[in-house]
Amino acid sequence: MTPVPHLRWTADVRREILPNGLTLLVQRDPFSPAVAVVSWVKAGFFDEPDHLVGVSHVLEHMYFKGSAGVLPGTDLGPGALARETKAAGGYLNAHTSYDHTAYYVVLPPEGLRRAIEIQSTALRGALIDRGELERELQVIIEEARRKLDSPGAVAHETLHEVLFDRHRIRRWRIGTEEQLRGYSREHIAGYYESRYVPGRTIVAIVGNVDPEEALALGREHYGSWTARATTIDDGPQEPPRRGVRSRTLRGDVTQAELVVGWQAPAALHSDETPLALAAGTLSAGRGAWLYQTLREPGVVSSIGASHQAPLEVGVFSIGAELTPARVPDALKGIADAVTRLARRGPTPDDMTRVRALLRQRWARRMESVDGRAMSLASAEALGDLDLLEQEYAALGSTSAADVRAAADRWLVPDAVAAVVYLPESASSDLGTEQLQRAFQPRRNGRPVQRATQPELVASSQGDLLLWRKPGVPLVSLGIYVPRTSFDPPAEAGLAALAARTMTRGAGDLDAASLAIACERLGGVLSSSQSADWAGVSMTSEAGAISDAAMLLAQVAAAPTFGEREVETEKLLVAEDQAQLTDDMFRYPFQLAQGEAFGDQTYGLPPLGTAESLATLGTDEVRRWHDNVYRSARPVLAAVGDVDMEMARDALEAALEQLGGSAARRLGTMADERHAAMTLGGSRVVTRDRKQTALAMLFEGPGRRAEDRWAAEVWAAVAGGLGGRLFEALRDKRSLAYTVLAASVQWRHAGALVAYIATSPEREAEAREQLLLELGRFAREAVSNDEHERAVNYLAGQALVSRQSTSAMLGELVDAYLLGGSLDEIEHPDQGYRSVRREDVLRVATAFENGLRAEGVVRGSS
Repeated sequence: MTPVPHLRWTADVRREILPNGLTLLVQRDPFSPAVAVVSWVKAGFFDEPDHLVGVSHVLEHMYFKGSAGVLPGTDLGPGALARETKAAGGYLNAHTSYDHTAYYVVLPPEGLRRAIEIQSTALRGALIDRGELERELQVIIEEARRKLDSPGAVAHETLHEVLFDRHRIRRWRIGTEEQLRGYSREHIAGYYESRYVPGRTIVAIVGNVDPEEALALGREHYGSWTARATTIDDGPQEPPRRGVRSRTLRGDVTQAELVVGWQAPAALHSDETPLALAAGTLSAGRGAWLYQTLREPGVVSSIGASHQAPLEVGVFSIGAELTPARVPDALKGIADAVTRLARRGPTPDDMTRVRALLRQRWARRMESVDGRAMSLASAEALGDLDLLEQEYAALGSTSAADVRAAADRWLVPDAVAAVVYLPESASSDLGTEQLQRAFQPRRNGRPVQRATQPELVASSQGDLLLWRKPGVPLVSLGIYVPRTSFDPPAEAGLAALAARTMTRGAGDLDAASLAIACERLGGVLSSSQSADWAGVSMTSEAGAISDAAMLLAQVAAAPTFGEREVETEKLLVAEDQAQLTDDMFRYPFQLAQGEAFGDQTYGLPPLGTAESLATLGTDEVRRWHDNVYRSARPVLAAVGDVDMEMARDALEAALEQLGGSAARRLGTMADERHAAMTLGGSRVVTRDRKQTALAMLFEGPGRRAEDRWAAEVWAAVAGGLGGRLFEALRDKRSLAYTVLAASVQWRHAGALVAYIATSPEREAEAREQLLLELGRFAREAVSNDEHERAVNYLAGQALVSRQSTSAMLGELVDAYLLGGSLDEIEHPDQGYRSVRREDVLRVATAFENGLRAEGVVRGSS
């Protein structure tokens, strides 16, 4: 494998502390098509007194609800921040965490000045209007209800309550409905005045910008912000403790959620990196211990470990999704792995694999300008930008002995806690004695180049797509084939089963050997499929492209499909399908698609049904692979910081290994599929939930239709922050936290979709108002301002999205396999800029008579 040169993540960062105490950070990235502005405020859940739990998150919402400008004429009304950002071709968002709240905007570089103008106005002059606050609190209450309907979120936050007796981490961090209803403007404004001050604020700017110009803009717009002295109550400290603790929750769920955890060190502790490597050893990739012992044999449907290390306290946790009957087996498997880690530590092969994966994860985080700006701001908040370099270096210098010692110090049997969330009908609770038995006590012991346009190389056996992206030494590559037939309804779930089982062994490599081979290249193997295409892909270190391509070819050409592997994966697919029915976002859409297409073509349940999965086995899986991978003409694609000749050689060698039929070589497989849509019906499922989720599906243009650009412009006008549905249904009526509009485009069909989740008692009102707003699109053209903002937003996002190799790979394959050519790649904004207001009106005639398919998950709480 070609060695990768060392990168300094903080290279050329300009740092300046203004007289008022605000910190400015600027880093130029000449390869990026975008710039990010991150406003990082040291005000999070840990800063909230008990009578104001959730107030940091409330302030995050009010940031978008109007601000008083420093200069006359610079005020921002409710929603203006989102609208102006959209008009500049950018997107924005925010998050609230334990020790900070961060706001960020990403947009083309020419929008930097306006981005800083409006971001500084929002940060410095929040109005916190009483009427807006009252409406937004109702929205946040809907968000809190949605969180209560998420079993994973409930289980993980309950673990914090069980682990800690005094520290603020133990609280339900979004706040209870009763608390939220009691907040007044005085509560929110008082917290804002005490926390949102220059000395607690970091502004990080990263992208293709002039550092001097960016610093000057920072001084201009933040320098006059008056410094204020504040006194902050740090909250109670957590005393040391021992003792095994457990809690069992029950609700209207299909699958169980199991979370096991320990108190762990906070940020800046010397054990932070060893515990990150410990978590990686346990769960990162298919070669991980817990994947091999629990996920691979089907004991759990998913499992992950993490060390969460904010300021003050940390948590090491392991979470799994599984059927209730397997909780004891999963608990034993987790305990065995943790005990092994503390006794013997990871092997040299484990360390090589996990280091490569964590380095790749690190690099991917730093690919995007907002990811890098967030990382810089986080390090600065912790006290030193060089912490980024130290943390990255520690991934290479930390030894297996260090990992073992950290696990032995922190993951101790007599301090473990666990939470399990079970269906109401499950037989028994998880008690502390059962937890103690599982965790038996143990003994101690190159030259600068701009990104090129993609290159298409057609050969007699397939097509190669090559696209160079300089900057970070990664390459994303994949092997894809177009689908030329739909799976029959009786075999629903077959494509998912076959695609997943492909990663369980290929050629002479079993599942573990295949996973480890990928992870030694710094990658994780992924196999995916849809009704229109199938593929295998991975992202690796750039120097490993030849080995990665050959490994992918082996998986695509010669998966073993062992009987045991197929049966194990079939159980996991069934569990995932059961869990999908607990998802208040995905399940309504599956119901709506099934109603529209009649449980076939694009309405076929992708994970199947209990009945269809029962009929599937090794013969059906092998037949599917023969029909899909060995017949259609393959497309091999690579995007990354690699020499194009080297990339071509690597893909050609992989293509040669694929071989294939005469039909594939000649490209004679025709796609003659047809997908008929029938509208006018609905599917309703009632659940014991706090919300009702409603998905509507109207007829829309497919991927190759001329109106597909206009459909996306409609979705940008209707949905997202500042969108018409957002403002009408969430801002003005407080009907929901989540409102969505989108254009879904398949190869042979398309749909315009809308989604809202609201309180069960407001379902009829939500449906009526949603249809009313959609009907407006059919009756009158969108305004000039709406049209301009949406077009600029989509055109900007078309460029901004090209920050990671994996995103560019997805764009490349989508354009070629579904769009039919690479023409749109060179000028990704052109299609959007050609859309007129009357084009949007023409697309919106789909809403004229309200003819639609609905999927409803109706809450009964």
